[in-house]
Amino acid sequence: MADTDAGSDPTGGEAGDSGDPESDSPSAPTGGLVVPVEPTPTLRATVAYAVEAAADNGFSTIHLVEIASWRSGDPDADDRASAAERVLERAEAWANSDLDDFDGERPSVTIATNLIGADEYLFGPDDYVQVLAAYAEEHGADTVLLDPEYTPVGNTTLLQPLEFALSNTSLSVETAPVTRPTRRERLRSEATGKRFVAMFGFSLAFYLVLGDPFYWFDWVTGIATAAIVSITLSRVSIDAEPAIPRTPMRVFRGLIYVPILLFEIVKANVEVARVILDPRLPIEPTMNRMRVIVGSGLPLMTLANSITLTPGTLTVRARDSDLYVHSLIPASRDGLFDGSLERWTRFVYYGRSSARLPTPRERDDCAILQGPDATEELPIAAADGGTSSADGGGSSAAADSAVASGDEKRADRGKRGAAEVADE
Repeated sequence: MADTDAGSDPTGGEAGDSGDPESDSPSAPTGGLVVPVEPTPTLRATVAYAVEAAADNGFSTIHLVEIASWRSGDPDADDRASAAERVLERAEAWANSDLDDFDGERPSVTIATNLIGADEYLFGPDDYVQVLAAYAEEHGADTVLLDPEYTPVGNTTLLQPLEFALSNTSLSVETAPVTRPTRRERLRSEATGKRFVAMFGFSLAFYLVLGDPFYWFDWVTGIATAAIVSITLSRVSIDAEPAIPRTPMRVFRGLIYVPILLFEIVKANVEVARVILDPRLPIEPTMNRMRVIVGSGLPLMTLANSITLTPGTLTVRARDSDLYVHSLIPASRDGLFDGSLERWTRFVYYGRSSARLPTPRERDDCAILQGPDATEELPIAAADGGTSSADGGGSSAAADSAVASGDEKRADRGKRGAAEVADE
């Protein structure tokens, strides 16, 4: 957890300053109201309401926190952290301005700003609530105020499930009673923004490539289809506003990546076909774990889909920063751990310098989860409600035996059913 600003007290000094000259930095004050912030149309009104609530209810501190949807060390993490700090600084300025505008004496409320959760990937409301509750406990806060337009993952509003997850904690939860933008305003902003334009252009170009760009009817249907796709999916498919020169460079590097991916697909086809057709070569289906450094959102989706498109490997799950990938043959697993696709994905989104980062094998960020060469236990069953080895040795041993037996049967089926295995 990193403090972006420890806030300021009513006299202008830094919050939490104990006067100790040996202290490196002041700690954030304890107690008060926690307000998760994101750049939303209702953020200003939410901050104003938080100031009023703090003054009326006697909260000593308003904690303005931004929960990171990235992990420190990811490519582009510094830029995203800087953008988050600017949002926090703006929200802090609003809060201090509202406190100064109170009639009479300024309320004795301190503003603290913090960027939290940057040390791990957060997927879903439970992860966000865990980080938020830990911060509240650390600073003695017992109330959370939510912006009604709060979207911690940048795309889909998680307010309702976030409130539900928060209800399982000891925190009091309130949604700021502020006016949301009307559907007409939101639709107009979605239909005129940069994400809409980018998605519309891509969708129309893709439609015309599949159809006839010289036929007027394809233009009419293509424009209508692209408009519908862009209005409904532009904020879901594109997780950041397109910008120059970043977006054109990503498109250019993506065009370079396409023939590389096609080459990897052809090479993997040859390797899998060779193993299937030669009974002397082994088929060893295993589940593998690989911790990747590509960021979250679109880059992670690109890597997962690239792995799935390559014959012999299938991405089963993306959990935090880990990809769980099923491999058919040892060569597919080795290629996965050597990180070729991961490096190319980093190249597409972050440039050549990021592509030089070590591979999963070099970082020791990979593991085999099945078979005689397994280096870790398979955690997916336990995560989905199954029984782990810590919960019951007998059940785990039976499961391991079943997995080993299943591997042998799959290998036999692979020899007999070449077409079915090749599809994987």
